Amino acid sequence: MLPQPSQLLGVALLLLALLCPSTVGKKLEKRCVNCSYRTYYTYGDGRSLQRVIYQDPVYTRAAQTYGCSGSPCGVNAICQEAAGGRPVCSCPPGYSGNPLTHCNRGECLDNVDCRGDLQCKDNRCVNPCVGACGIGSNCEARNHVAVCSCPAGYNGDPYTACHLNDPEEQCHPSPCGINTKCEIINGVPTCSCLHGYLGNPLSGCRHECERDSDCGGRDMCSNFKCVPSCGQCGIGANCKSVSNHRAVCECPKGYIGSPYTECRPECYGDSDCPAGRPACFYGICKNTCDGACGIGADCNLRGLTPVCSCPRDMTGDPFVRCRPFTKEDLCEPNPCGTNAICVPGHDNTGRERPVCNCLPGHTGNPLSHCSRGECLSNNECPDHRACINYQCVDPCIGKCATGASCQAKAHLAVCRCPQGQTGDALVSCRQTRTFPVAKYH
Repeated sequence: MLPQPSQLLGVALLLLALLCPSTVGKKLEKRCVNCSYRTYYTYGDGRSLQRVIYQDPVYTRAAQTYGCSGSPCGVNAICQEAAGGRPVCSCPPGYSGNPLTHCNRGECLDNVDCRGDLQCKDNRCVNPCVGACGIGSNCEARNHVAVCSCPAGYNGDPYTACHLNDPEEQCHPSPCGINTKCEIINGVPTCSCLHGYLGNPLSGCRHECERDSDCGGRDMCSNFKCVPSCGQCGIGANCKSVSNHRAVCECPKGYIGSPYTECRPECYGDSDCPAGRPACFYGICKNTCDGACGIGADCNLRGLTPVCSCPRDMTGDPFVRCRPFTKEDLCEPNPCGTNAICVPGHDNTGRERPVCNCLPGHTGNPLSHCSRGECLSNNECPDHRACINYQCVDPCIGKCATGASCQAKAHLAVCRCPQGQTGDALVSCRQTRTFPVAKYH
């Protein structure tokens, strides 16, 4: 009995499925509605050998009358009767093809039938490396199995993809402990504690401190680090001491503001100062008279310049000391002229005043200048001269009476009345009178 067209179509689809299972398997699942699949043999690697059985409805109905007695299957095929005596044709294990026409023995049944570098797949010895390894990886067939590996200088999953070595990958995952960082130094992963942490970076790092008591007596815990407590003081402030990990701050003398925020100078210029302290010295308003004058002296400001003076009833150096007046102070400093001396005296009203006189042997104005005289004694003058008012002069001037004659001798004026005159030559000379003398007999 010749096969029907539907039988030929079924045989063609079955043959295509057996020869090219990777390309038409899905189509068979959709179009070969009369096919059944039975697992016949399972390999050691988990793969299984299935038998595809095509059952043509028309052929099956026709064969139900004869069963397997009529040899309905092809060469090397196996016929089994299903329920109702319906014949079912299949290729035996290790064979493939159309069981209705011819079953061909496969190249292999298991890996032992192939060389060590080949693998038995779908009854054929094939290269196990085909499609087995990832991108960029090497494949070597060993004992029927694909062994994948990444080339030298590459790493990754050889069954997925290989890529060039990245030294940083040695830190992923990190071999270091918690609160650490991993760095590649000279090709070696190196562990170190994060900033603000300390400890063993291989086992883990911790904060330097959690509370003030973890720090020294003059330190405090800030942001998990021990820092000097005096850092709490403001700008320009002084840290006086530390008590219970807290700084005691104060502003420098003459500065104003909060010692915990900012201390600033009292002034930046003279215009910032009050009238009583008009001068700005290094940020402090001061009265320039403070400490400028001597003891007991008066100080008056002329602008910003201190002017020192002793009171009217006192004397002395106003930059050192002022004291009450004494008589000797009338001539200190000497108010007289050159070559003049000062002695305490009184004026016409009886008030004390300095009196100036030229030095002995000097003449002139004692208030301005005294010049040394021609002589100090008669010995410095000729015999016929006398030292009068420090000058060698004629001693006869104004010494003798009118009409008397004078002769300088031994620095003195020698006065004589002229002959025929009598009298005191220093006072007056007069004519001598002659009276008759009575003769007594």
